[in-house]
Amino acid sequence: MRILIVEDTASLARSLAQGLTEEGFAVDVAGDGEEGLHFATEIPYDAIVLDRMMPRMDGLTMLRRAREQGVHTPVLLLTALGEVQDRIEGLDGGADDYLVKPFAFDELLARVRALLRRHRGQARNQVEVGRLRLDLAARTAEVDGRLLPLTARELALLELLCLEPETTFSRTAIAERLYSEEKDLDSNVIDVFVGRLRRKLDAAGLPGADLIRTQRGAGYRLDPAAAAPPASR
Repeated sequence: MRILIVEDTASLARSLAQGLTEEGFAVDVAGDGEEGLHFATEIPYDAIVLDRMMPRMDGLTMLRRAREQGVHTPVLLLTALGEVQDRIEGLDGGADDYLVKPFAFDELLARVRALLRRHRGQARNQVEVGRLRLDLAARTAEVDGRLLPLTARELALLELLCLEPETTFSRTAIAERLYSEEKDLDSNVIDVFVGRLRRKLDAAGLPGADLIRTQRGAGYRLDPAAAAPPASR
């Protein structure tokens, strides 16, 4: 999953970026609303963490303009203003949730996860696809109750496919969701990750190539039927 942080306090932006990266997210950082608006309208983010008070363009103005330009990405608004009217203005301006400064990182992380779940109609942190089970909070994946030994990037790829089953993702679309803006990728890096993930699924007893199907000329998609218990297929 890819997150945009729009925050003009450099130390806070760095801290949030580091924390979210350690949790398996790809993270981009913008230092003001103008840069943030450019990023938000050009890149398909899964969520945006947006500071309200910034130079050049404040967070509410950026948010309104992004919504006017058709950006539907869920937004968590950070604000030092705790009054009810300020919160109402943020929500009415297009924010999906807000968090008053100062805050604990764990709360921000929980709110980001909640935004991601709601955006996909997912009520819980647990995602089940037949014999495959993902825990979005614990950052784990299991097959028949046995832990899959995945790297953070492999887990992020599996999570993306499981949260949007039957959707075909091009290699470019996958790279945009899993890597930060500054990352320079080889043309075959996504194929390499898919191959590794398939082999680990095979080792766990799931048919990797059937579960993660190649759509010739289009990309990859998850086939939930391949993860069904044998008697259900």
